[in-house]
Amino acid sequence: QVQLVESGGGLVQAGGSLRLSCVASGRTFSSYSMAWFRQAPGKEREFVAAITWTGARTYYADSVKGRFTISRDNAKNTVNLQLNSLKREDTAVYYCARSRDGSSYYDTNAYNYWGQGTQVTVSS
Repeated sequence: QVQLVESGGGLVQAGGSLRLSCVASGRTFSSYSMAWFRQAPGKEREFVAAITWTGARTYYADSVKGRFTISRDNAKNTVNLQLNSLKREDTAVYYCARSRDGSSYYDTNAYNYWGQGTQVTVSS
């Protein structure tokens, strides 16, 4: 059974930074693409960023491009999300997810393992 555990969320002022981490159990972590999604109150879960299994390619939502950076360390079974220049609209619960089959980087249905989420709150 795969488990994903996120950490690093918190309260930060607009313009500040946070670093989210997700640690995965299981020996096949390096074989799968990973992603971060987020969900704000009253809204659907939305794609934030994804990274291929080698880390060679990354994908970002337009709303975070240039501000967020996704990375992974396969030796530590960890995927990270660096959040810079945070805005109030970045406030959400952030979820780490493992790809099911690589069919899509952007669709929640393409991911079959999810963490419990970590809250990011950006104040003005």
